[in-house]
Amino acid sequence: MPEIAGSFLADPADSSSPSRTRIIELARGQRVALAEYGDPHGVPVVFCHGWPASRLQGGLLHEFACELGARIISPDRPGVGLSPAQPGRTLADWPQFLGEMADALGLGEFRVLGVSGGGPYALAAAWGLPERIPVVSVVCGAPPLVNREDTRHLNPAYQWLLHIQRARPGVLRWLFRAARPVARLRPPLWMRSWMLRSLPTPEAETLADHHIFEACFRNYRESWRGGADGLYGDGTIYTQPWGFPLPEVRVPVRLWHGKQDRNFAWELAQEMVAQLPNCEPRYLEDEAHYSLAIRHRRAILADLLAYDPPVR
Repeated sequence: MPEIAGSFLADPADSSSPSRTRIIELARGQRVALAEYGDPHGVPVVFCHGWPASRLQGGLLHEFACELGARIISPDRPGVGLSPAQPGRTLADWPQFLGEMADALGLGEFRVLGVSGGGPYALAAAWGLPERIPVVSVVCGAPPLVNREDTRHLNPAYQWLLHIQRARPGVLRWLFRAARPVARLRPPLWMRSWMLRSLPTPEAETLADHHIFEACFRNYRESWRGGADGLYGDGTIYTQPWGFPLPEVRVPVRLWHGKQDRNFAWELAQEMVAQLPNCEPRYLEDEAHYSLAIRHRRAILADLLAYDPPVR
């Protein structure tokens, strides 16, 4: 990591990336790594990556951001990728963190796009910074989990992780540490067909594209760069109270969800829509979790940019 905040470095995770990683220092001395994609003079859009994911996930928007005139700002959350950990942080701390990042970049108003595990962060930003954020998009977003007893609408792997975290968090932390060396490896070509066979048809069709597959797994591997404890800590936030009630999110929300989503079934999205006072849902019949976010990324970004906020 460079010693001078605000400097640039060639992206250590992807030499073919259209972006460079930037390390900036925030008001309270916290550092954050971010990548920028798209039009550097375009409408600023802060991208909230999923879990496990990293700033590199925003790169999937680069081509369409250039076309549509969007400046994608994609930070690593604390403890993920190249951003130093911030012990004790909660989801409700995100608006202040994001506001300081925007100040450091000289941004006034900006839009927010959150995918999967980035969905709660997009909603937290809308709740905490309504004067700076005119609209947010939540794509295949994770629901509140803290008091959820009925987990049948969650991916079985998430059910297992949630159970272990509630019962034996120390064991789960140890498992993350043990898994990191393997998770950082590039999957061999022979494993790809086996991996795709286990996915819903829309996911398999999407990830059959070599470039998409490589981008997704490069992003996944980068999420482990900061260490297993950082990624584990980022994941535990989903099991804690969000720190704000959904009815207090007054900023307009564009919510996208696939009806074949096996990570978070669309019924969970319906629960959130019922609580959000200004939400426009779009349920896509033939899309799953990753396929919606990838195959419809141009439409999602265009919709976010097209929103015309009322004069304040």
